[in-house]
Amino acid sequence: MKLHREGYLIMTGGLLLLSGIQFLNYFLFKYTGWLWLFALLSLGVLTMAYLIIQFFRVPNRTCVYGENDIMCPADGKVVVIEEVEETEYFHDRRIQVSIFMSPLNVHANYNPISGLVKYVKYHQGLFLVAWHPKSSTDNERSTMVIEHSSGKEVLFRQIAGAVARRICYYVNINQSVKTGDEFGFIKFGSRIDLFLPLDSKINVKIGDVVKAKLTKIGELG
Repeated sequence: MKLHREGYLIMTGGLLLLSGIQFLNYFLFKYTGWLWLFALLSLGVLTMAYLIIQFFRVPNRTCVYGENDIMCPADGKVVVIEEVEETEYFHDRRIQVSIFMSPLNVHANYNPISGLVKYVKYHQGLFLVAWHPKSSTDNERSTMVIEHSSGKEVLFRQIAGAVARRICYYVNINQSVKTGDEFGFIKFGSRIDLFLPLDSKINVKIGDVVKAKLTKIGELG
């Protein structure tokens, strides 16, 4: 496991602040005999330090996939599987699969398929809770489309939530990418939407807990 570069500044600042709080805690409470309050605040400081560090963790995982496999781009829980009208790029019917990421999930994001990046666009927007039906179209978000070697295209969208305030992505138009390579990161709770061709085979169901690079979302038809 490693820690993501997007968290270096936040982790450094957070740990320095928590160290200062613990320093004051020692002199205000332990040194003056309020041991129970010192212990309680120390536990709170350790808990916050753990939460900050674990949010930016990146587990070591090997992505094993077939040529037509659509791999999971993020850790989280499947909250939507439905046929919808995709209005930003395709302007036709697609299968939407949405994955909600809580603050406790790994938040690095990975390419669901290999191919050529055909479209990248960042949208400013609102910060509705990530499970809100309009978060996919109204929230701050970034949209990317990869064209598979078969000619079929998959759209995936990073969506900010009520807590998430920074979307990071690292791909560009006409860039060749590989399944399981990192394409971005979202800081704090958020969501990923996938828009797949209608003939895609879906291997997950609503409520499934999925893992980036390990869970197969489905297969291109």
